[in-house]
Amino acid sequence: MVGGLVLSQAQHQVGIAATSPAQAQAAEQAAFRGRDHRAPCASLDEARKAHARHVKLGLDRSPRHARPLLAACALAADWPGSMAYAASIFAALDDPEAFDYNTLMRGYVAGGGGGGRDPAAALRLFVDMVDDGVEPDSYTFPFVFKACAQLGALQEGRQLQGHLVKLGFQRDEHSQNSLISFYGKCGEADLARRAFEQMEDDEQTTASWSALLAAYTRAGRWVECVESFGAMVRAGWRPDESSMVSALSACAHLGAHDVGRSIHCALLRNTARLNTFMSTSLVDMYAKCGCIENAAAVFDAMDDKNAWTYSAMVSGLALHGDGRKALEVFDAMVREGHRPDAAVYVGVLNACSRAGLLEEGLRCFDRMRLEHKLTPNAQHYGCMVDLMARAGRLDDARALIGSMPTGPTDTAWRSLLNACRIHGNLELAERALQELERLGATNAGDYIILSDMHARAHNRDAAAARRTEAVDRGLAQAPGYSAVEVHGATHRFVSQDRSHPRADDIYEMLHQMEWQLRFEGYTPDTSELALDAGEEEKRRVVAAHSQKLAMAFGLLSTPEGAPVRVVTNLRMSKECHAYSALISEIFGREIVVRDRNRFHRFKRGACSCGNYW
Repeated sequence: MVGGLVLSQAQHQVGIAATSPAQAQAAEQAAFRGRDHRAPCASLDEARKAHARHVKLGLDRSPRHARPLLAACALAADWPGSMAYAASIFAALDDPEAFDYNTLMRGYVAGGGGGGRDPAAALRLFVDMVDDGVEPDSYTFPFVFKACAQLGALQEGRQLQGHLVKLGFQRDEHSQNSLISFYGKCGEADLARRAFEQMEDDEQTTASWSALLAAYTRAGRWVECVESFGAMVRAGWRPDESSMVSALSACAHLGAHDVGRSIHCALLRNTARLNTFMSTSLVDMYAKCGCIENAAAVFDAMDDKNAWTYSAMVSGLALHGDGRKALEVFDAMVREGHRPDAAVYVGVLNACSRAGLLEEGLRCFDRMRLEHKLTPNAQHYGCMVDLMARAGRLDDARALIGSMPTGPTDTAWRSLLNACRIHGNLELAERALQELERLGATNAGDYIILSDMHARAHNRDAAAARRTEAVDRGLAQAPGYSAVEVHGATHRFVSQDRSHPRADDIYEMLHQMEWQLRFEGYTPDTSELALDAGEEEKRRVVAAHSQKLAMAFGLLSTPEGAPVRVVTNLRMSKECHAYSALISEIFGREIVVRDRNRFHRFKRGACSCGNYW
């Protein structure tokens, strides 16, 4: 063990008279084996000297005596070249045992010696182990499964699972946990779940649950992650840090604020001090759940922020459209001596774009290239196109796309297309769609934007044609939905939805909301609705929009004065934006909506976006 590993060292004077070299070597070997005094091996040079001593004494081929050296070299984190030296020590052993194979495999998958991981070497070593007739033990399989996971070697891992069962280790806790983790890292969440369910209840541990949650997180199956986390707690297990980080990540993606807050409360009750990793997860969760104040409170309370922490805060502020504050946090990051990376600059440029800070965004782009010597990638250029196009500089944005060193990307053209929607430039929008078609990167949403623009311009035939074209191309749009969290449970709605158990109450609430809005002079805006129907039918469709249904249920089911938080996979429409602003004023509630691009926080009739979206 590096740092704690001690190596036996023979005395130079053994106090035994030797009359021949053979007798002298035998006497020195005896002293070496019986010596209790141990000295630490602190570097590769020291390990080499100790190994030379072994060779001199004829002990270098003995696994029992070579093991401390083998472990020191294989597991050292910062001894360049030590992994190769460990392999040479191993190669010289007579009849190495499972422990010795495991040590070297562990070094390969952990990147021992600072030389980087070599999972392929670990797999080859396992094959050699089996071929040499050395039976793997319960410690072997976690290292080999880890090697398969690093290689993405799904088939090899499944074969290894059969080998594990054949040797009778299917009930071994560590082997089963590593199997769940392996499937999760290969993106096979269902197989991870199956491996988990094959364990008896008394075999499952916190590590088993943690591996399952990580599998769901990696696969983007956020709902199942949160549900499994709840099942873990109900089963009486105390979640570890890894489990909580997975659950917080799922809460962030779902906008499940209540569940995320309960995890934070549990952490405060059970942990004297949150570490940087956990605090950063909380910052990310609160920001993505619409509570930027709570995110800022966690962020400000941290004593040991790192680059990831600053990145999470900057990106969170960007989601909320607070570009000025994001720039302040970024400047503080640089002052604290943290070097910005490409990911942080994506957050900064996004923040400038969503807040309309054109000049500041241009300066940050120059600063990225000239001061921090970072080469902009396609994401950064996409942010710049979005920034310039949103600010109305459509021609400049188009010129920037043409000059991108990476070549025009679908992200850049899609940003321009969306800006054309904002500024009503139908001609350039058609050009952007053509370029997306040329790249083979169109999706149903691109055609819907064009269709909506034609509908707004009263070109009904063109609007219908664009939607038909999307269908003809086989582009299916993901069903639009809006969800609201009430008492820790997420309720999801689609347009015209009547499947909810309280559907009658929801529609009655919806009727009351619209009735009160009419006293404020509200008239539904159907201009963006590409529907070949009369005005009354259009108003009926608009009235039962999924976002309005979620809002109505939230108002019905949450305490007076509590904010209503809605998450939708749709782009905020002008109609829903105006509607939500009026509801916040009339009902005296804060309405927080996370659409597919950003947050809109409606309070007293005004939105945090300042109508810049």
